[in-house]
Amino acid sequence: MLDQIPPGCWYRRDQGTQGERGVTRAERARPVDNVSARYVRSAQALAKKLRVTGMSRQRELADQLGVSAATVSRALNDKPGVSTETRRRVVAAAREMDYRPNAAARALTTATTRTIAFAVHRRQFPLAIDPFYPGIMRGLEETLAVEHYGVMLLTLSDEDIQAGPGSLPVLQEGRVDALVAAGPDIPPQFILAAASGSLPVVLVDNALRETAIPTVTSDDSGGCRAATAHLVEMHGHTSIALLRGTPGWVSSDERSAGYCKAMDAAGLEPRVVSVEGTTIETGAEAFTEVLETWPDVTAVVAVNDAMAIGAIRRARELGREVPEDLAVVGFDDISWAELSDPPLTTVRVPIVQIGRRAGRVLLDHFDEVVTVSSRTTLATELVVRTSCGCAPSPRDGVAFNGGRQRSDQL
Repeated sequence: MLDQIPPGCWYRRDQGTQGERGVTRAERARPVDNVSARYVRSAQALAKKLRVTGMSRQRELADQLGVSAATVSRALNDKPGVSTETRRRVVAAAREMDYRPNAAARALTTATTRTIAFAVHRRQFPLAIDPFYPGIMRGLEETLAVEHYGVMLLTLSDEDIQAGPGSLPVLQEGRVDALVAAGPDIPPQFILAAASGSLPVVLVDNALRETAIPTVTSDDSGGCRAATAHLVEMHGHTSIALLRGTPGWVSSDERSAGYCKAMDAAGLEPRVVSVEGTTIETGAEAFTEVLETWPDVTAVVAVNDAMAIGAIRRARELGREVPEDLAVVGFDDISWAELSDPPLTTVRVPIVQIGRRAGRVLLDHFDEVVTVSSRTTLATELVVRTSCGCAPSPRDGVAFNGGRQRSDQL
């Protein structure tokens, strides 16, 4: 069947016992003409019919491995209670279910597209007004463009996530070479389902707790610890509340952990309010709950800048001035932070660098470079402006960053 492949249609062999190799970057760079592209799409449809059948159900997989269906469920949903060896066997078996054992079908379905999908959970507001993930995408594009890869934005609705990656033609039909899943609101079930096949997956601003998948994130715990310690040590606050996002989101959980470490170190009682989502509106909602629970609060730390801005707006509506009556610190250092009134003290996340590192992880994977760790953590930086109570530093009459402290220097 392989000798029927028309000229210009390139495929990748799997690494196997016969010493076959993966294609080089130069081979991937060869163009595929329209006729060949149509041939590949037709071949992909044919190859789908060649998959091993009768192994897709959880019970059949459990019977094959000699474990319970509950064990399979825990392993494939990144839950604890499964040994490392059993988890490895379950994930490997699930991956095998998606392989094409027919060599011709496998070759036909691995034709490269030189396109990477960048997936985010569709929000209630447009991505255009949320500069965090576009910054990561920019860094990803910069790195991949050097090797002639493009990036496709894939926004996931709640229905898409519920149905799983198999419902998305762009992933199911092999239109991309890899998936970068961005954000803590893409759940483990979706990630593990995507990673169970042959498609490489990299996480940014998210991580799985039990399963090793390549991840690039920031030092969320260290950053929030530094922000909280600044309020205690530099301004003498003893009643500090944390505005936290959705419980279970890795970034919110780790930032909460950093806040609690700083409060414990100072001998202070943590005061945490959790809400669903991390927007300006939920920040205002969380701050209202803080005042209802702890009316004496004098400072708040928010798990992102949007929530911090929401808290500032609600404080003013309630007659509290920032920073005179209330100190506020955010997290991320998005472009709005410096333009906020007052300019927002915040923890800077190296947004573009996260995207660049994710791109590097993918290129290393394509080149079969062995990595030491599946998780890369980039240092954060405390950027001091005036919302925390620090004096402004004049620059052309506008307050600017008055000081910085990196999380890896604490």
